[in-house]
Amino acid sequence: MATNSNKKYYITAFALYFAYFILGIASSIMGQYKTAFAKAWGAGTLANGTVDVSMVVSVIAAYGLGRLIAYPFAGPVSDKIGRRISGFIGISLYAVFFFCMISVHSLWWAYAIGIVNGIANSFLDTCVSPSVMEIFPKSASIANLFTKFAITLAQFILPFVIGLVASAQLSYQVIFIGCGILMIIDAILILILPFPAQKSATTTTKTTDSQPKHRFSPAAIASILIGFTSSATFMIWLNCNQELGLSYGIKNPSTLQSFYAVGATVAVLLTAQFIHMGLKETTVLILYPSISIIMLLLCYFIEQPIILYIGSFVIGYAAAGGVLQLATSTTIGFFPDSKGLATSLVMIASSIANYVVLSVAAYLTKVTGTGAPRMIILMNIVITLVGVGLAIIVKRHGASAATVPGVEAES
Repeated sequence: MATNSNKKYYITAFALYFAYFILGIASSIMGQYKTAFAKAWGAGTLANGTVDVSMVVSVIAAYGLGRLIAYPFAGPVSDKIGRRISGFIGISLYAVFFFCMISVHSLWWAYAIGIVNGIANSFLDTCVSPSVMEIFPKSASIANLFTKFAITLAQFILPFVIGLVASAQLSYQVIFIGCGILMIIDAILILILPFPAQKSATTTTKTTDSQPKHRFSPAAIASILIGFTSSATFMIWLNCNQELGLSYGIKNPSTLQSFYAVGATVAVLLTAQFIHMGLKETTVLILYPSISIIMLLLCYFIEQPIILYIGSFVIGYAAAGGVLQLATSTTIGFFPDSKGLATSLVMIASSIANYVVLSVAAYLTKVTGTGAPRMIILMNIVITLVGVGLAIIVKRHGASAATVPGVEAES
C-alpha cells in the first residue's frame, strides 16, 4: 500500500485514524443523550409529556456552523503551514469540546461549544485526509475511505460503552472525560510523530505546465456539492432515527445505532475491496445514494419496527459507508496541487448540510411533534435524489478529468 520509505509514517497514520475514531464518538454521542442534555439545559416538555429535545438537535446542527466558519481557514493552514499544525488544532479543540460540553448548563453556552466541535472537525479533516493520501499514495482513495472506517467503528462500539457505563451506574459524563483525555494524548503524539513532506503547488505546476492548478468545471462543482447531499443523508438518519424508532414502537431505539454502524463498517471494507478490484469511485457515488433512496421510501411506507432495523443497516452501508470520503477523493482529483483546499471545499458543503438540514429537522420536531420523524424522511429522500443527479454529472462529464492522486512522500 505504501513504499518502504513511508513505513516510518505508519504510526502517524494510526494516530490520525485514532483521532477520527474519537471524532466518530463526538459526532454521535449527543444524539444518544438528547434527553439528559435537554434537562441539563432547562428544556420544557411537549404536549405529549416528553422532554423537548429540539434544543439538543440545534446544538448538533451548530457543528455544521463551526465547520462552515473554519474550513476557509483550515484548508490554507493545512496546505501552507502544515498538516501537523492543522491536526494539532483540531485534536486539541476536540478535547475542549468533550470537557466543556458536560460543564455548561445553558443552551447558548452549549451552542458555542457545538461550534467549537465543528471548528475542531474542520481542522482535523484538512489534516487527516491529505495526510493519509500522502502516506499511502498508491491507494489514496482507499486510505481516505478508511477514515470513515475509524468513525463507524467508534459508532458501533459507542452503544456498548453506553450500556457498560449505565450498568455500572456511572454518569454519561465519564465517556466525555475519557474521550477528552485520549484526545490530549493524541494531540501530543501529533506534535512529535513524523509527517510526510508536502510537495508544493509551485513545484508541481513547474513540472506539469499543461495541468491547471484548479479546475472549477461543472463536474468539479457537482463533486463538491455531493459533500452536501451525502452528508445530509446520513446526518439526518443518525440524529433523528431514535424519534422515528419510538414512533414505530421500538422500546430501545438506541439499538438502531449499532445496526447503522455495522452497515457503515461493512460498506467501508467491501467498498475498499471493490475499488481495489476496479470499481470506479464515480459509480459508487451514483449507486449507493440510489440504494439509500429505496430504503428511505420503504421506511416511510412500512411503519413497522423491523424495517427500521433493516433500514439502519442499509442506510449505514449506503449513506455512511464512505460516500463523503469518495466525494472528497474525487474532488481532490480536480485540485491536484491543493489537497487541503479541495478537502475544505467538500467539507464546507458538508458543513452547510449539517447546519441547514438539522436546523430544519429541529424546527419540524418543535412545530409538528409526533409527525416530524416521517416528514424528516421525506426531506431526506428529496436531498438524496439531488445527490444522485449530481453524481451523474460527475460520472458523465468529469470522470476523465479527475484522477484521484497520491503524493509520493519525500524523505
